[in-house]
Amino acid sequence: MTKRNNHNVPFEQYHEPAGELPEEVRTFARICTSLIEEAEAIGWYEQRLALEKDPQAHAIMENAQQEEFKHFAMNLEFLARRNDKWRTVLQDVLFKEGDIVEHGEQAEEELG
Repeated sequence: MTKRNNHNVPFEQYHEPAGELPEEVRTFARICTSLIEEAEAIGWYEQRLALEKDPQAHAIMENAQQEEFKHFAMNLEFLARRNDKWRTVLQDVLFKEGDIVEHGEQAEEELG
């Protein structure tokens, strides 16, 4: 537990006193943290896979990485379902042909 502004803050995922946050905001923060952790795990497996020479070990790590992709996607979907702005931006950017930055700029304009 860390001390921040004379409040006990049990996890670094909160930037405000957790007890003062509504439950849905704490859940949102936990899922954001999970999303970050899944992205990190995907990156770690990518590095391991780039170096692993043993075919069986490579296959095991590749399988594990696939699980992380699934977890990442589920966390992202959870967040998008609970925040209309996130969903709008994701729908405007993901799985579209063309310039990614341009799609992002258009999505930002749509949000106003």
